[in-house]
Amino acid sequence: MAVGVIGMGYVGLPLAVAFAAEGREVVAVDVDRRKIDALRAGQSYIEDVADEVLAAAAPRIEATTSFAELARCEAILICVPTPLTANREPDLGPLVGASRALAEVLRAGQLVVLESTTYPGTTRERLAPILAESGLVAGEDFNLAFSPERVDPGRTDFTMRTTPKVVGGLTASCGDRAAALYGEVCDTIVRVSTPEAAELTKLLENIFRSVNIALVNELAMLCDRMGIDIWEVVDAAGTKPYGFMRFEPGPGMGGHCLPVDPFYLSWRAREFDLATEFIELAGKVNQQMPYHCVSKAERLLNEVGKPVRGSKIAILGVSYKSGVGDVRESPGLKIMTLLAALGADLHYHDEFVPELPEFALGSEPLDAVLAGADLALIVTAHPGVDHDAAVARVPLALDLRGTTRRSGGRAVLL
Repeated sequence: MAVGVIGMGYVGLPLAVAFAAEGREVVAVDVDRRKIDALRAGQSYIEDVADEVLAAAAPRIEATTSFAELARCEAILICVPTPLTANREPDLGPLVGASRALAEVLRAGQLVVLESTTYPGTTRERLAPILAESGLVAGEDFNLAFSPERVDPGRTDFTMRTTPKVVGGLTASCGDRAAALYGEVCDTIVRVSTPEAAELTKLLENIFRSVNIALVNELAMLCDRMGIDIWEVVDAAGTKPYGFMRFEPGPGMGGHCLPVDPFYLSWRAREFDLATEFIELAGKVNQQMPYHCVSKAERLLNEVGKPVRGSKIAILGVSYKSGVGDVRESPGLKIMTLLAALGADLHYHDEFVPELPEFALGSEPLDAVLAGADLALIVTAHPGVDHDAAVARVPLALDLRGTTRRSGGRAVLL
């Protein structure tokens, strides 16, 4: 029978393609008409899904904006965004909207799995009651589970097939059914006892990275004041064969997960009268990194008697990570916003991000971006760019990713 996927973004589209590749009929639902039109035309808008891969799966994917088509599906996977509000609190609006629409067509015997990253308790306390508006009871009339997405855009060494899939069912039978479904597209299934355990598993994974990135970023700011090379320190510490895991400094965290997920848990913890100060401090440190980077750029220009205002600054890479065009929560955008407020003449080169409408800018050829630039800023080190050659063509360069550190280049490191 068919598998339904709600939300055709970075999580939902790869899932839809994976199930279609295994011979399943897939009903792909999204409220964004542009995505549906693109899918119907066989055009992928996600780097991890090539057009030819989508084309091969397309005959088994029905792309639609209608939730009614989900009524004929055996299983329905919810993969909608879970962003933060302006006050950095969980915004479950997309999830609530999708759940209510699903409740109108839900039928007995179906399996519903939430994949969207959220705080522990969401599946049981928020999703199940909304779906109960259908008149059906979760765990009795239909199966309900949580299985966190583990997508890392642009990564090829670990795929959906080879990355272990965590599954937590509302009941044991719910977990059994969800595990059997994901077993079709994942080699390894990791069962946990409850949806809450699965929800917290995903948050732990991302909080672990957030805290360690914050630690090395805070040390980078300290090293900047002490005149110590943070990259030399990290390289040396990395030679220890045990007890140390390498994390590198950078301009901040981006993407949907790392800058967002820790706040889901800290918000939830307050409902239990506990302040997760360690987690919140890590978020605060990482949010300060773009300001530190801009301050360092100001100092470099000041040393040669140039103000930021009017200086041409070449931004190399604006997406949140190497090799992808995803700009969600990208520290590069924050850096550009701060520099623009100081009057900088901004130009950028990023073949993965052709336009930045919010800045009224488009990606320019590397030669044009570097020509006449007062300062080059390596924000994201994309493959295919010779950063050593790039920094040699400008009077000043600030390397926020350490990509030129081993070549003895002219760039100042973060």
